[in-house]
Amino acid sequence: MGVDIKTLLIREKTQIESFTSKIVAIDAYNAIYQFLAIIRGPEGLHLTDSQGRTTSHLTGLLYRNINFLSMGIKPVYVFDGKPPSLKTAEIERRKLGKKEAAIKYEKAKAAGDLESARKYAQQTTSMQDTMVEDSKHLLDLFGIPHIQASADGEATAAYLNKIGKADAVASQDFDCVLFGAKKLIRNFTNSGRRKLPNRNTYIDIEPEIINGQKNLDVLGITRNQLIDIGILIGTDFNPDGFERIGPKTALKLIKEYGKLEDIPQIQDQLKQIEFKQIRDIFLHANVGEIAKIEFIDTDYSGIVDYLANERDFSQERVQASLNRLKRSIEKRSQTLEKWF
Repeated sequence: MGVDIKTLLIREKTQIESFTSKIVAIDAYNAIYQFLAIIRGPEGLHLTDSQGRTTSHLTGLLYRNINFLSMGIKPVYVFDGKPPSLKTAEIERRKLGKKEAAIKYEKAKAAGDLESARKYAQQTTSMQDTMVEDSKHLLDLFGIPHIQASADGEATAAYLNKIGKADAVASQDFDCVLFGAKKLIRNFTNSGRRKLPNRNTYIDIEPEIINGQKNLDVLGITRNQLIDIGILIGTDFNPDGFERIGPKTALKLIKEYGKLEDIPQIQDQLKQIEFKQIRDIFLHANVGEIAKIEFIDTDYSGIVDYLANERDFSQERVQASLNRLKRSIEKRSQTLEKWF
């Protein structure tokens, strides 16, 4: 879910190309969930190989990373570790939502309503351990580094940005700003045209960037206060938030009283949540030790062998896409040589 502070933040349009030569820490689970939700067949089912293993995530990673590397972007994927115990309620709520969506999917499919079936199928998306291992293997073949976080992936991604090991964080979740990301890019892995649910209308999904400090300055608050606003609205660690408090009201209350402990009307509700622990999760996230980030050459033949021979991708399409990547890298290399 993430924290819903979208309406409070300044979101500036950007272009993926502006991150050429930049290191971008990508929230891996967030990106892979997008691929699993979007890349599906006519009835809304995942793409699979001859053994019935899901390949939608591999398709997304293949083409998106070819685009990144062709542009000279340096992605680093950060995978989730063990979630904090306070996230249990949100995880259980997500599981229930997926079960309900699965029932609706079967009903829509039986009624021949393929559009609704596809919508509900997307809501059943879940990550399996094999998908994580598949993804890491493909990233290894690309020569793209990946990091296994101790806890939340977005926390470690934000930390990389905060200490200067990454130029920005790519995720759909605004939690990254609460975790201290200096620059958050949204729609980085899924830009393009998108069909609106239940409508024959398409919209353009464009990358946007949120500058953490700039937003704090404009709002006139500190990062600690932004975290308190998130707690009032509801985070993954207290998903229900506080009764009848939305983003604008939360901002008003924090600007008036300074912090949660000093807001008179919420004190009874405040006693029912571990707000200090939630604050601490955002302020002092468990990120573990970060190894040196290294990019190595792409194993083109290894990618073809894995995707075409092991996962039943079209060898012709995979090879054609990789050839495009080779040409782009060669062209950029020649351009750089002209400068020296």
